[in-house]
Amino acid sequence: MNVAKNRFPWQRLTTTETKMVYITEELIRRRAEHNDCEIFSLEEVSLHQQDIERIEHIDRWCRELKILYLQNNLIPRIENLGRLKKLEYLNLALNNIEVIENLEGCESLQKLDLTVNFVGLLSSVESLKHNIHLRELFLWLDGTEISRSERIRASQGLEQARRRVREQENEYLRRREEQKEEAARGKKEKKTGFDGRWYTDINNTDSQDKENQELKENLRSPEKEEQAEEEEQEQEREFWHTPCSFTPESRLEAHRHLEEKRKANKKETENKTKATRTLITADGRVMNVNEPRLAFSLTEDEENNAVMLDLAVYRHMDTSLMDVDVQPTYARVSVKGKIFQVVLPAEVKPDSSTAQRSQTTGHLVLRMPRAKGELKVKKTIPRPCGESQSCCSSAEDKSRNKKIPERLEVDPSKRTSVDIANIVRSTGEGPLENARTSHPEDLPDGFLDDPEVPPLI
Repeated sequence: MNVAKNRFPWQRLTTTETKMVYITEELIRRRAEHNDCEIFSLEEVSLHQQDIERIEHIDRWCRELKILYLQNNLIPRIENLGRLKKLEYLNLALNNIEVIENLEGCESLQKLDLTVNFVGLLSSVESLKHNIHLRELFLWLDGTEISRSERIRASQGLEQARRRVREQENEYLRRREEQKEEAARGKKEKKTGFDGRWYTDINNTDSQDKENQELKENLRSPEKEEQAEEEEQEQEREFWHTPCSFTPESRLEAHRHLEEKRKANKKETENKTKATRTLITADGRVMNVNEPRLAFSLTEDEENNAVMLDLAVYRHMDTSLMDVDVQPTYARVSVKGKIFQVVLPAEVKPDSSTAQRSQTTGHLVLRMPRAKGELKVKKTIPRPCGESQSCCSSAEDKSRNKKIPERLEVDPSKRTSVDIANIVRSTGEGPLENARTSHPEDLPDGFLDDPEVPPLI
């Protein structure tokens, strides 16, 4: 039997001790809602995934218990269950149990599940011979029912099998001692620094605080934040992808690593005591906000009549950590809960807008077409002139034209104002007479105005 050779991708990194979870009366009552929170008459209770590290009190508080679920915890030993005389089904899968023991008092036990544990002393299964009603036993085997012929062959070679099991158990015990010593050394190394001093040394408190302050100062720039993000992701990948022995200690350490990550995220959320930032004022004015302190560029694509926003998000950041909201007059992007908001230079169509990640830089690129009614800006392209065209004038004319300011010319025939000089009056007795009076100074030399000659039309 070679159980200890299984390997899981866990690495021993620095984690702090977590508080042990105990089985309390309050915990059992919360799980006894189906029984009106009464525990003395409880027949079934589920205590799975509670991070429990020790079985206790259940055999004194729940004497009528028939079904007990304790899977997916951190229980290293079977204990304090001998008084459960009516217990029929016990599920201890996914725990840290190494020996099958202390179940002789469970007289009614019919089914026992020990899947994915660390039972290295296989001979301890003989302790179940007192449980005469036991019909189903689940270990880390193939999960198939044992046939009668297999039982006969096993009984014929029983003594030889027992001898091999004892040899493997001696090897297992020796290997477990080495694993425990290795775990103890790793635990001791975590408590001391690289220079051999204890982390709790009060003489180093001031220097550590100063280093932490400098670290915070350095992380204020977007480049430092991106670097810290990449380092954290690299450490996380290293933790989960570095192989190590599959032992109760490694499983417990992986659990505590996850627990520390959860507590750190919770603490980070609780430490956000800053007031809620105003994104839109009471009078409807949209504010420009850049909480993640990311570089960006806002340009207008004149050819496609669109507004382009290029936001320099971290290259290795998962897209699921971003949320984009485009409105007609502004665009808002949430990056890991931090808000980036910018006012747009023109009204856009939110429904036609698109958001994509750049394949080269990882930037978030928003393309927002202008709304209907927004004028498209066009550039005037100069046309080349031929040799016979008037635009090709001499160098002196070009130089003179540059110095003279351009003025608009109005065609007199397009005049829309009233010309008072051409107003005519009527006497009511004859044809209209020209009201304009001729002045001698207005006539050219040698011209005589004859009143009998009608005016030229």
